[in-house]
Amino acid sequence: MPEAPAVEMKKTLGLTGLTSNAMALIAPGAFLWLTFFIQSTTGVTGPSMWMGVIGALLLCLSTAVCYAEMAKLYPGTGSSYYFAEQAFLNREKAWKYARVSKFIVGWASHLYYWIYPGVMVGTMGIVSGYLVGTLYPNFMSASNPGILFMMGVAVVFAFAVAYIAYRGANASTAINLGINVIQITALMIFSVLALGYRMNHPPGSVAYQFDSTSGEAYTYEFKTVTSMVGGVSTDTVVRDASGVPLPKLDAAGQPVPFHISYAERDAAGNFLAHPTAKSVISPHHWSWVFIQATVAILILVGFESVTSMGGEAKNAKRDVPIAVITSLLVQGVAFYCFEYFAANYFLNSGYSMQSAAASAAPIGDMMVMVGDALFGPGHGRTFMLAEAGTVVLALIGTTLSCMNTGARVTYAMGKDKEVSGHFGSLHKTNLTPHRAVWTLAAISAVIGCIAVVLVFGDAGAPSAAAIASIPHGIFSSFGYASHDKMAALPNSLLTVTLASNFGTFLLYALSCTLCMVAYHKHPKFSFVRHMAIPLFGLVANLTCMGFYLVGPFMGYGTKMEPLLALGIAGVWAVFGALHFITSGKAAGKTALIETRPTSA
Repeated sequence: MPEAPAVEMKKTLGLTGLTSNAMALIAPGAFLWLTFFIQSTTGVTGPSMWMGVIGALLLCLSTAVCYAEMAKLYPGTGSSYYFAEQAFLNREKAWKYARVSKFIVGWASHLYYWIYPGVMVGTMGIVSGYLVGTLYPNFMSASNPGILFMMGVAVVFAFAVAYIAYRGANASTAINLGINVIQITALMIFSVLALGYRMNHPPGSVAYQFDSTSGEAYTYEFKTVTSMVGGVSTDTVVRDASGVPLPKLDAAGQPVPFHISYAERDAAGNFLAHPTAKSVISPHHWSWVFIQATVAILILVGFESVTSMGGEAKNAKRDVPIAVITSLLVQGVAFYCFEYFAANYFLNSGYSMQSAAASAAPIGDMMVMVGDALFGPGHGRTFMLAEAGTVVLALIGTTLSCMNTGARVTYAMGKDKEVSGHFGSLHKTNLTPHRAVWTLAAISAVIGCIAVVLVFGDAGAPSAAAIASIPHGIFSSFGYASHDKMAALPNSLLTVTLASNFGTFLLYALSCTLCMVAYHKHPKFSFVRHMAIPLFGLVANLTCMGFYLVGPFMGYGTKMEPLLALGIAGVWAVFGALHFITSGKAAGKTALIETRPTSA
């Protein structure tokens, strides 16, 4: 379709629209489901999950203040990329560094904005596999879905969401607003039920235990036999022809009831559950908190996304800063803290942290159990499916919001000819950066496929018995090797998550620095808002980024995934430096600006 250079974005978004777009990216529905699984597989650090969320929240709040303050000065499209240019152009002596500064920030932001949607579309593949396995257990395992199936879903989902982004900001905003209401309500209902389950099942009472093969919960002990599976002596659950576990019988021939307990660890020292509420909110080990925070950052990022929509905001200077802070406070403080507490407090002998680490969707498993307890045996699956529907909606919202943000940053760089100029054009009718959108869709599809190919690698490797129980078929069992082989390979979902998080820490650290530069000697300078808070944010981001690399060598977490993520970031940095030099020469640009633009 022909395009005209005069095409510009329309200012159609008010405070509600801006806030709902940011809240969609910090979607509690999608990320409680997604990140609980990732965090439960992060070595021995699981007990510190809740405190890790608090650490990540403090880091994000300090960074959010920086974004809000810069949005007051520089409303426009491009987020940190635009802020970097304006912050330096408005300095009396440092203006010559504007080009190199904005390129570094823009390039670093792509490590986050181009990988993050891929994590989301991969997650959609995992969620879809879990749901199909739940409905059709003879076709696919819910706990260990088929790799090719998940890849196919990831590809379709990436382009479907891109189409919504291509249609325009108003369509995206309307969808995100509805999704926010639905998914927040659904996850709050689950959280209340999870707390109720714990309080109504004291130690020693009859309760449910979850069976990952059938995807159901039962109130009796399972009958087991010792057999050799993959050359290893294993206690295998005895099942009937339909896959239902048979009950263990007492001397009178009656099923032995399952009695719940909240023991903290098993005989091997593996963490199982929190014996008290205080245990949930305790740090346990501060090094574990740092490891958990490096993963938990994934659930809170996105508050800054509205700063990329300044060109579409009716009153950008007023509304964008409010939307940045409000979205993070509502989603992070009001919902994540409560939901993570409820999910962790729910853990018990019938469904432990070890069970969560071995499942594609531990929150879905918990929903089955609390649903059975509330609505009666067999009805928990229906409750889970209803809740899962809201998670799917939340994934649509968060992927859509991130694609919109990433595409607009790429668009801003395209307009400046820092990346290919064809990215810097808008669709004539929809007024969207359509070329950046479709490019990001293709990248997301590829990253999503990579994310699921070894989603059960490393600590998440299924047991020999679990692998043996996976239904045979190209869409269900292809790609699953032995337990030992999968345990020796990195977890691909964790790897791409950490690569995205590495980009996040880097971008946020740079943005905190930019805030200090922007307000240096400014008439509205505030020591607290423009020095103390940004400095804390800078140190916090760099500390988490450093610990995320050093921690595994101290025995906390796993080594393969952080090193691979670092390698990805390193390759991206080298490629960026080469691109900056070569494209600059081709366009006749110098690294340092020689003449100060009169419009600055």
